[in-house]
Amino acid sequence: MADQDRSNARSAKLRRCYASLVAGQGAAADPRIEAAFAAVPREPFSGPGPWSILAANVWRFRDRGPLYVTTPDDDPAFLYQDVLIALDAKRRINIGQPSLHALCLDALAPLPGETVIQIGAGSGYYTALLAHLVGVEGRIHGLEIDPVLAARAAHNLTPWPWAQVEARSGMTEKLPAADAIYVNAGTPRPARAWIRALRPGGRLLFPLQPMHGRGGMLLVHRSASRTAWPARFVSRAIFMPLQGMPEKDSAKLAKAFARQPLPPIRSIRFDKPRDASCWYDSRGWWLSTRDP
Repeated sequence: MADQDRSNARSAKLRRCYASLVAGQGAAADPRIEAAFAAVPREPFSGPGPWSILAANVWRFRDRGPLYVTTPDDDPAFLYQDVLIALDAKRRINIGQPSLHALCLDALAPLPGETVIQIGAGSGYYTALLAHLVGVEGRIHGLEIDPVLAARAAHNLTPWPWAQVEARSGMTEKLPAADAIYVNAGTPRPARAWIRALRPGGRLLFPLQPMHGRGGMLLVHRSASRTAWPARFVSRAIFMPLQGMPEKDSAKLAKAFARQPLPPIRSIRFDKPRDASCWYDSRGWWLSTRDP
């Protein structure tokens, strides 16, 4: 067996174990999630090793940033663990934690043939997983505001030509109609463009969080109602803040999330007045613990 063949066989073996690990850690019920993690190699999206790995979300000091550990060499076994891989450690840009994304992708449930928008494509790893899940009849629109990362993602996604990445903001109003929108940048409110782009029955999953601090992955289903849609928190989460999102109400949202645990949210509402079921209210929308 040639060296490249041996390397590919080893990578596939590592991915199978890794996929089982992260799908289990992420409590993914859909077997397609594990299959996607097993099918998509992580090496092209991580770049050449050695790699910097975020050390279990350990923070030394707030002003010094997160603690990274450098792998001793470029053995791909280091990539196939439930770890965050730095794309730019100085700017704290990472390929996010696989088990969290397994949980989120399971909740978002991208189906074959669907159109999905991803906000914050990074180097394209989770874009490729989305492409695997929707298949060749589907369509992935990845948006990445950093032009260098966007170009890198576009190159990495060559094997999935139905996945395209554009170097632009995810805040734009000019978004295609989508069955699902997956946001990988933290924001204190959903952008109007996302709400408008959702098709009837579409799903939006985004990290609702203050500009500094942890929040939660909020899953929203668009219904026929104009005043209330089903919504729930999937998990606690913290992402890099979405560029261009105003910081208004961020401190108010931080206080809401300071209460433990995550509340049993059942709907996002656009009506007035707020009632006793309101957990958090903002301009033009609020989260309620009652059914829509």
